[in-house]
Amino acid sequence: MKVAENTVVSFHYRLFDDDGELEVDTRDGDALPYLHGRANIIAGLENAMAGHEAGDILRVKVPPQLGYGLYDDDKVRTLEPSFFEGLEDFGIGFTCQLEDDEGTLELATVVDIDDDGVTVDSNHPYAGRTLDFEVEIIDVRAATEAEIAQGRVESPTA
Repeated sequence: MKVAENTVVSFHYRLFDDDGELEVDTRDGDALPYLHGRANIIAGLENAMAGHEAGDILRVKVPPQLGYGLYDDDKVRTLEPSFFEGLEDFGIGFTCQLEDDEGTLELATVVDIDDDGVTVDSNHPYAGRTLDFEVEIIDVRAATEAEIAQGRVESPTA
């Protein structure tokens, strides 16, 4: 079966940095399933997998516009240190949930702490990067009616 709208695709990927060094490898765990055609993964990967089938291995370069977006300087801001008082494990690299100017919750990472305050960045860590993936399609199957209705793969029951 070929990858097409309303198929469930299970895959592994390896992500390489700009120097070709391996950053992420999912092959040590279970294959990652998603419902194709519903924007459940980044567009660049979903577009590249269309028409392929189980056993195919592809190398995909995903530009920021089809990955995690362009880097947005407006998503970097400095907050008062008092905002973080009493939090355990607080420091550079600390991740927290903040509200943006429109009231939408977003994850932010502390990137600097100095006399001016605490600088946080709510860009995705891969924003602005062209991503270099090697993708192995493990399985392709027809989605169930429930998965199509939900717009995502059904969670396995415990």
